[in-house]
Amino acid sequence: MVNLKLTSEKKSMKMLNLSFRIPYFTQWGQSLLVSGSEPLLGSWNVMQGLALSPFFEGEQLIWSGKVSVPSGFKCEYSYYLVDDNRNVLRWEAGMKRKVLLPDTIQDGEVVEVHDLWQTAAEALFFRSSFKNVIFQNWTLSSEALPEAFHSNLDQDDSFIVQFKISCPRLENGDSVYVIGNSNSLGQWKLQDGVKLGYCAGESLWQADCLIKKSDLPIKYKYCQSGKTGHVSVEVGPHRELLANSTSNSQPRYICLSDGIFRDMPWRGVGVAVPMFSVRSDDDLGVGEFLDLKLLVDLAVESGFHLVQLLPLNDTSVHGMWWDSYPYSSLSVFALHPLYLRVQALSENIPQAIKQEILNAKEHLEGMAVDYEATLATKISIAKKIFFLEKDMILTSSSFQKFFSENEEWLKPYAAFCFLRDFFETSDHSQWGRFSQFSKEKLEKLVSKDKVHYDNICFHYYIQFHLHQQLSEAAAYARKKRVVLKGDLPIGVDRNSVDTWVNPSLFRMNTATGAPPDYFDKNGQNWGFPTYNWEEMSKDNYAWWRARLTQMAKYFTAYRIDHILGFFRIWELPEHAITGLVGKFRPSIPLSQEELEKEGIWDFNRLSQPYIRKQMLQDKFGASWTVLASNFFNENENCYEFKDDCNTEKKIVSKLKVCTENSLWLESEDKIRRDLFDLLQNIVLIRDPEDPRKFYPRFNLEDTLSFKDLDEHSKNVMKRLYYDYYFYRQESMWSQNALKTLPVLLNSSDMLACGEDLGLIPSCVHPVMQELGLIGLRIQRMPSEPDLEFGIPSQYSYMTVCAPSCHDCSTMRAWWEEDEERRCRFYKTMMGSNDAPPSRCVPDIANFILRQHVEAPSMWAIFPLQDLLALKEEYTTRPAVEETINDPTNPKHYWRYRVHVTLETLLGDKEFKLKIRNLVKGSGRSYPPIEEAVVEGIDIKESVNTEKMHIANGQGPTPRVSQSNAVSRREVDAVV
Repeated sequence: MVNLKLTSEKKSMKMLNLSFRIPYFTQWGQSLLVSGSEPLLGSWNVMQGLALSPFFEGEQLIWSGKVSVPSGFKCEYSYYLVDDNRNVLRWEAGMKRKVLLPDTIQDGEVVEVHDLWQTAAEALFFRSSFKNVIFQNWTLSSEALPEAFHSNLDQDDSFIVQFKISCPRLENGDSVYVIGNSNSLGQWKLQDGVKLGYCAGESLWQADCLIKKSDLPIKYKYCQSGKTGHVSVEVGPHRELLANSTSNSQPRYICLSDGIFRDMPWRGVGVAVPMFSVRSDDDLGVGEFLDLKLLVDLAVESGFHLVQLLPLNDTSVHGMWWDSYPYSSLSVFALHPLYLRVQALSENIPQAIKQEILNAKEHLEGMAVDYEATLATKISIAKKIFFLEKDMILTSSSFQKFFSENEEWLKPYAAFCFLRDFFETSDHSQWGRFSQFSKEKLEKLVSKDKVHYDNICFHYYIQFHLHQQLSEAAAYARKKRVVLKGDLPIGVDRNSVDTWVNPSLFRMNTATGAPPDYFDKNGQNWGFPTYNWEEMSKDNYAWWRARLTQMAKYFTAYRIDHILGFFRIWELPEHAITGLVGKFRPSIPLSQEELEKEGIWDFNRLSQPYIRKQMLQDKFGASWTVLASNFFNENENCYEFKDDCNTEKKIVSKLKVCTENSLWLESEDKIRRDLFDLLQNIVLIRDPEDPRKFYPRFNLEDTLSFKDLDEHSKNVMKRLYYDYYFYRQESMWSQNALKTLPVLLNSSDMLACGEDLGLIPSCVHPVMQELGLIGLRIQRMPSEPDLEFGIPSQYSYMTVCAPSCHDCSTMRAWWEEDEERRCRFYKTMMGSNDAPPSRCVPDIANFILRQHVEAPSMWAIFPLQDLLALKEEYTTRPAVEETINDPTNPKHYWRYRVHVTLETLLGDKEFKLKIRNLVKGSGRSYPPIEEAVVEGIDIKESVNTEKMHIANGQGPTPRVSQSNAVSRREVDAVV
């Protein structure tokens, strides 16, 4: 039976036609659709979204679609690029769009929404770095959302246009107007234009305007008017509203969602220094979290908006200086006790302990970090203070709050540290019944009735104070409008809390590294287990999301270490020491069937070390027979490694115990390298999990094994090699990154930058651009293969530029280490045919730094050592001592300390003025003068420049082709 009442209600319901319209160029087989929160738009099910149809408007491809909706309809929605099967190829970034239609619109009317695709680059300025730090003083007072289409529409020759624009950088009291070439838009005069209202919390401004159809087409622009009287007009070409070309009638209601206010791109400057490298008057042998407050002050007074650090996680795996490596985390959640300020643990430290701290400070005050002594001293002093005040601290409300918010990782971390110390190893496979983690065992370990409970609580106590001290520094940085940028390591130590608690998330029989590159011709082996991404995906990468949530407590920006690892990782067998003989994971292997079709059949010959008598004689000379008898078995003039030395780790072990080393004519190091060369003398790597699958060895053409092949085999292997490394996996790697990286980016509100140095697949930069990830550009490591030196003036906006980084020599050391290269740089980059100075004198440093500060990159971030090169007084230390890391040495001691204190630099007016003069006039933003007074320096000249920067800096490069010029007529009319 038909329900007549419901049928009657449906007939009486007022229905409107909602039309979507967006310009977007697609490729063959691609289309656009709208998916939203309401059933009419698929309830966020893309398969049931509203399909759009294309048409050309001039040279522009427009996608449009229409749906009938009830009066008062409201929903959220987004646009999606899909293939013919509605598989999502791309989606909009930023906040979900909203549509709200009032019930005052007449039945049957058309409401047409004009949108622009929201890019990830535009959404960056809603990240916490900008929203909560740099632009924090520009948060506007809340206003009621202006009612949509509130104007009276009783004229047949008119229609209502709702103008909507995003302006993320406006102060209280500022206003937004739309002006144009019609009377309704003021004929380009600001005082006669349409003033927009602020939509609270969304940085959106909107207003309705009654426009006559005879005024079409309309040209218009948005303006920002400051409370001081300054007016900023959008750059680029006029925006246009054309007559409707798709139907005979003009819609009576049009919503123009015009994206972001088109201003000059915002650009900032920052300083980078490892936490351990900082030196202050109060530190105890190493930089400490509370020193960050001084570093923030230095940044502000130098005109910088950012401080970048290396990872701060606990790395106490081995109990020795190897733990100075900050990328080998014992826990991805716990902070490193090394950075604790013991003086701040209590207000009631006994005099005897105070004297102990003073004595330790004098003993540890060296030119480099004494990692073991410093950490041992801090732990010893902290324990004494802990036992004096543990009852008071552990029962405090602040500690209880910290514990409840962090116990999920804090309990396993404390238990791990206790077991590490008890068993005297972090190798949890040696912990007997505790080798296998379980929550039941954990709760027993951390139970209050255990005799070792104080040992457990001590680790809670240390982490609590580290959290408090870093939080204090982070809050100070935010107050000073300085972004604190952290670092997200790509790996964790194989003997870590994370591999103990979540072993299924890691491939423990493998190691992570990098193929040969700028840093090391033999590749790098970092030793971390690779990730089991398949397992991680089962809970939507909860472990990664938790990491980012934890980082966001302290940082508003972060660097993704080795971002290539989210596309593919260089995977090595666990028994490898070097990084040369690896394969990409994931990757498409060469199958045995594929190789056989190409006429390749001798797989043992290609995948096993190719060793001949002549090779042994060439490498070892007169010692060859002794070495051959110890390391090889002979088989008809061919040699193969013995079972006890057929891996790199076995070779190292055997060399240490070999009894015949007195007969060797070469050093043990050279013999080890030569044996490694022979072990790596292969063309194909056989997959250990499937013997019918193979991977081409990196740089296989350099091997003697390849050189002894017939021409046909050489040609086939060369072709397959280039296909594997440069073409075969691109689509897979792109899809891989698009599964994992968005999860990271959406896990926090931090600004994300990706370290994209090394062998870069062609799929990487398009994906980074798609996701709004900022890349890294180091001048000496250009991404263009035909350049020796990068050209900063040609860098793209979505980059961080720097003359050096922690993984290479400093600018000063690089200048001095290669005379011929120095001459080429002096000629090609500095335009001089004269002989360059042998030292990187301040004038040279100033030139290189200025190249970078004037680059189009969003950020120029300088290592502190490179800034010190601006002043002769700070260059007396040998340049080679300023190096932070040597990537070629897996056991490098990370111990560099700045040789001047932060207090000294803060008091050096000349040094701060040199840096600020670099920034001034570059178009980069810097902290306001009133908050960054440099005592005794005449900065009046900077005031007007600063005001201009505040007015002009913002947003990414506009999406439409534009000129930065604004017509004289416009300027005159507006002013």
